[in-house]
Amino acid sequence: MTTNTTPHSNTRIVCQFSCGAASAVATKLALAQYGNRCVIVNAFLANEHGDNRRFLTDCEKWFGREVIVLRDEKYGADVIEVFRRTRYIKSRHGASCTGRLKRGLLQRFEEKGDVLVLGFTADEQGRWDKFQEDWPDRPAVAPLIERSLTKTDCKTMIERAGIILPFMYLQGYANANCIGCVKGGAGYFRAIREDYPAEFKRVADVESAIGPGAYILRHRSGPLKGQRFPLHELPAGKAMRNEWLPECGAVCETAEQEYAA
Repeated sequence: MTTNTTPHSNTRIVCQFSCGAASAVATKLALAQYGNRCVIVNAFLANEHGDNRRFLTDCEKWFGREVIVLRDEKYGADVIEVFRRTRYIKSRHGASCTGRLKRGLLQRFEEKGDVLVLGFTADEQGRWDKFQEDWPDRPAVAPLIERSLTKTDCKTMIERAGIILPFMYLQGYANANCIGCVKGGAGYFRAIREDYPAEFKRVADVESAIGPGAYILRHRSGPLKGQRFPLHELPAGKAMRNEWLPECGAVCETAEQEYAA
């Protein structure tokens, strides 16, 4: 298994389930390999689509195991509240919401010696490499990379298991993140503006309230290239929804055999 550790026989295996297809398949594979040593944990976010909770319930049935849901109380699990109170949205080091509403909760849940199961896919090798570089002392495994499973593979495997994907996937979005995730680009935010105008406005309003240093987007071309601009001034253009077509080959079938009843 792709790993920066070798789990001992009595090690607790912590599966970080994000209500996405990749983390669901990674969890299912870990359960097949490690069984009762696994615990599954999820960080609740108020800004995710409500259908993510339905997906979590469906996955609990598939896992045959309860998902432990953690919820931030300081900010009400609301990313907008994090931005408003910290007056900081994101930088090259990441988004402020991630550390306060997800990473911090999950780290406090962890115990010394735990091995993390992370849902990095074969098309995210760079993210896995960076995780190992940034956290060399945190034992973790990446079962999807080990099995060469992509994001598309994972979505297809979820559907083949008879589970309906989170609604935002069905709309064509690449992930089931918060609605108006600040990691998105101009095309993504045009789609959010069309599909979820109220959520778009909340992000745009808090961005404007903090000021120019908080602007999420930059001009990518022209005389203003590199300069930031507010979401409220996002020009018309192509809305990006990364539609996908189900596709699953031998690598999926091999992985599915590991957890087949």
